[in-house]
Amino acid sequence: MKYKFFVFLIMVTGLDSCSNTAIPPPPPPVNVNTYTVKSGSARFYNSYPATITAVNQVDVRPQVAGYITGIFFTEGQEVKKGQKLYQIDQQQYEGAYEQAVAQLHVSEANLAKLQQDADRYVELGKQDAIAQQTVDHALADLQAAKKQVDAAKANVSAIEVNLRYSSIYAPLSGTIGISQVKVGAAVSPGNTILNTISSDNPIAADVALDETMIPFIESENKKDLKQKFDSTFTLMLADQSKYPYPGKIYIIDRAVDPQTATIKVRLLFDNPGNILKAGMSANLRILNNSSNQSILIPYRAAVEQMAEYFVYIVNDDSVAQRKVFLGQRIRDMVIVKSGLKENEIIVVDGVQKLKDGTKVKVAPLHVSGTDSLNHSSTDSSKRKSS
Repeated sequence: MKYKFFVFLIMVTGLDSCSNTAIPPPPPPVNVNTYTVKSGSARFYNSYPATITAVNQVDVRPQVAGYITGIFFTEGQEVKKGQKLYQIDQQQYEGAYEQAVAQLHVSEANLAKLQQDADRYVELGKQDAIAQQTVDHALADLQAAKKQVDAAKANVSAIEVNLRYSSIYAPLSGTIGISQVKVGAAVSPGNTILNTISSDNPIAADVALDETMIPFIESENKKDLKQKFDSTFTLMLADQSKYPYPGKIYIIDRAVDPQTATIKVRLLFDNPGNILKAGMSANLRILNNSSNQSILIPYRAAVEQMAEYFVYIVNDDSVAQRKVFLGQRIRDMVIVKSGLKENEIIVVDGVQKLKDGTKVKVAPLHVSGTDSLNHSSTDSSKRKSS
C-alpha cells in the first residue's frame, strides 16, 4: 500500500511540473530587403546563333578532260571576274580544231564547185540544151553541199568551245581558296572541283528565328535596302568581340520549318576588312526596343523550384509565395512576363530563409537605375519561363 502511494505521488508531482513548463515564444521575424515593382520601357538584345556565308559562291569545275598545265593565281587571294585561273593541255583540242577548220574549207570548196555547176545547168535548161533531170540533180547536190558546210561550221564551233574551255577563268570577283589540284593532275568534267570562289563584301549571316519573330522581320524587310544600316542587327564573334558593322535583312525564307517552328533569315553585313569569313560561327543580336511597358525586377528575387520560378510577395508583416513567368534577363534585372503587378512589394534579399506565411521585418531596397528601365544587354543567354 505504501508503495502504491509513493508511485501516485511521483506521478502527481510530474504532472504538476509539466503544467508549469513555459511555452516557447514564436520565432522572430526574418529580416528581408524588399523592392517595389515598377514598370517601364525595356531595351535589350535577343541573341541567336548564326553562320557566316557568302552571298555568292561558286565551285570552279573543268568542262573538258585533260591535264592541268598552268595555275595563274595566288591561293587565298582576291581574283577578278574573267581572270585566268587554270590551263588544261590544249594540244588535242588545237589539233581537232585545225582538222575541223580544214574540213570546213573542203566543204566550202566543194560547195563553190557545185554552185558553178548548178548555175551552168540552170542556164542550159532554160535553152532546152540539157535534160531537166540533170538540172534537178545539180540543184540537189548544191543543197547537200550547203548542208555539209553548215555541219562543218557546227563542228568547228563545238571543237572551238572545247578549246576555249581548256582555259578556265574566274566566274565572279571574290576570294579564291586553296587549289584542289596541282600542275600535272588529270581532270574530267563533272567529277573534279578545282577550287571555290566566294564573294567577300558584303557578306551574309544565316540565322533561324522563331516564327513569332515573323511580323518583326517582315516589317524590317520592308525598309529600303539602300538606307543606312542601323543597330537593330549586330554580330558578336566567337572571341566575344562585337563586329563593328551592323546588318540588315536580305532574304526571308519562303516557309517555316514545321519541325523546329523557325524560319531561316539571311542578313547582309559590310565586310571591308574581310574580318568575316564564310563558315564562321557568330551570335546575331536583335535589338528589342519595344515601347510597351514591361515589369522588371532584380534577378536574385526569383527563386527556381523544379523549373518554375517564384517570388515572395509582402503582405503586411508576412510573405506569400507566387509563381511568375520570366522573360529576358538584362544585366542584374529580369523581365516578368506575368505574375506581378506594378507597386507590389517583393522580397529581394533573404528569400532562402522564407516559406509561405513566414513573418518578416522589411527594409526597402534601392536598385540603381530602376526609375528608368531602359536597359541594354550583351548577354546572349535567355532565362526560359516555364
